[in-house]
Amino acid sequence: MKVIRLVTPILILLLIWELISRSGWVNAALFPPPTKVILALVELIRSGELFHDLRASYVRLLLGLSSGALAGVALGLLTGRFKPFEDALSPLIQLFRPLPPVAIIPLVIVWFGIGETAKIFSIAFAVFFPVWLNTHLGAGQVPQRLLWSASTLTTSRVRIFWRVILPASLPFIVAGVRIGIAVAFVMVFVAELMGASEGIGYEISIAHLSYRIDKMIAALAVLGASGAVADYAFAKGIVWKYPWLKFSRAK
Repeated sequence: MKVIRLVTPILILLLIWELISRSGWVNAALFPPPTKVILALVELIRSGELFHDLRASYVRLLLGLSSGALAGVALGLLTGRFKPFEDALSPLIQLFRPLPPVAIIPLVIVWFGIGETAKIFSIAFAVFFPVWLNTHLGAGQVPQRLLWSASTLTTSRVRIFWRVILPASLPFIVAGVRIGIAVAFVMVFVAELMGASEGIGYEISIAHLSYRIDKMIAALAVLGASGAVADYAFAKGIVWKYPWLKFSRAK
């Protein structure tokens, strides 16, 4: 039943899309029907382009996401728990946080060129801020009663950090990383528009130049589905590792 509830709205949407595209109300060349998009997807799979581009995109995404998330968690815990770090770092981070990640790309190109370093840095920059903010808020809101209780059982600040502060902050960290995953998929597409020779963003750009709208939509659908699967897998993995986080209901 759960699968039926999930699939039914998608099938209805595809049916409406097919009818509108073939009705003559819109230009089918600009708005191709799903059947044509599926054929374009099959073409990408058979040629091997899709898997080659996905591999390139995922390498960039994983490197950028992991580095941005690790930096965000580390600094978020520091600024959330230690006042000197908050006073020193939070104003600087808050200064850069409102900047649209896309806006720094011209500067990144000047600094790093158009190679892999520039793409990974752009993704990491975008991921860092939501992860840092959520971690900072979570670490700063650990109930004082938990810290008092822990201090009566152990005098080790390291053990209190690992056994109390980090688990209490984990729901916020997970929320930040899930936002970061979505941001990373946006930025990997944007980053691959600057001088890439492979990747899903590059594939979409080439399809645009050759006026293959069906291939553009197929590649966009793959990108969106990849993001949804990545978020679902991460949430499920967290719930499996930490069962007490089941309230997140990784759907």
